[in-house]
Amino acid sequence: MKKIIQIEPWIDKRELKELKRVIKSTFVSENKLNEEFQDSIKKITGSKYAVSMTNGTAAIFCALKALGVGEGDEVIIPNLTFIASANAVIFAGATPVLCDVNEKSLCMSSEDVLKVITPKTKAIMPVHLYGQSCDMDSLLDLAKKFNLKIIEDAAQGMGVLYKGKHVGTFGDVGILSFYANKTITCGEGGVVLSADENIIQDCYKMKNHGRSKKGVFVHESIGFNFCFTEMQAAIGISQLKKLKKVIHKKNKIHNFYLKNINNNLLREIPFDENTTPVHWFTSFLTDYKEDFKKHLDCNGIQVRDFFYPLHKQPCYQNSDLVDCSAELPVSEKLYNCGVSLPSSYNITKKELSRVCEVINDFRI
Repeated sequence: MKKIIQIEPWIDKRELKELKRVIKSTFVSENKLNEEFQDSIKKITGSKYAVSMTNGTAAIFCALKALGVGEGDEVIIPNLTFIASANAVIFAGATPVLCDVNEKSLCMSSEDVLKVITPKTKAIMPVHLYGQSCDMDSLLDLAKKFNLKIIEDAAQGMGVLYKGKHVGTFGDVGILSFYANKTITCGEGGVVLSADENIIQDCYKMKNHGRSKKGVFVHESIGFNFCFTEMQAAIGISQLKKLKKVIHKKNKIHNFYLKNINNNLLREIPFDENTTPVHWFTSFLTDYKEDFKKHLDCNGIQVRDFFYPLHKQPCYQNSDLVDCSAELPVSEKLYNCGVSLPSSYNITKKELSRVCEVINDFRI
């Protein structure tokens, strides 16, 4: 029996059609399709400015540097997130400070952030996780009170709204990711969002070897090569045209699971009423995660763990990069219980029914 994959992108002849535009033009580095992609992102998110990056991690790094974050600064990030959030802070020369997350939203809360603010704190990095949005109102109030910058890691947040406004557009700067498993993909890719033209200009120079335009060899500042390609833009343009259909299908998948899973060994994850979610992944909690995963694997169904808590990451142990000594029980509990079910756009109703049937047969 064919294995049901947890997540895979929706790629078809429409992406090929856009790629043919690139081949025909012979411009394969950033050019007109990149501008078209950025304009589409601005239109969808409502952001005043957008600049593409080679990936979401580079986007976070450039956003941090554009805000002046560096050596001696601390950036507060949630303990439950993909490791890129922390590594970008380290790459920028600053120190990630870990805070726990809210058990219901899976995201950082102002209460958790307040516990770890110090005189060295320069910025807060809310991460909008698994289709949720952080409570941006309270975080913005906290940032204003302590004169802190906000970098929104909306890597998983394409299409997610908080009180009707797209995530990534509340803080000083935000980022999106278009990695292969995201709601829409460019294979790799990221975007920096901001209403501040100076931030966007600084990010552009940083990704373009420290120069404000291509084709010249005078560099105003030190930069790197984090540029997009026309091939990435071509795929992204096609994917953005599919976004409404993808969001609709993701919500249908989520609702199908809620309606058809009937097993009290699994718990639903609630969504805040202020969030209009995009169910990038549909996830549940169970106190019997390892047994549950084995049960599904034996039946040809792939599931995925939640992100491993940062304070448990082997690469940070016995180092001075990240203080891992704090007790962060909520994020540990969520990791120990959290599983993401098959959530691909192309999953069929028959496959969804099979997943639910296998889950309902799970016993301890």
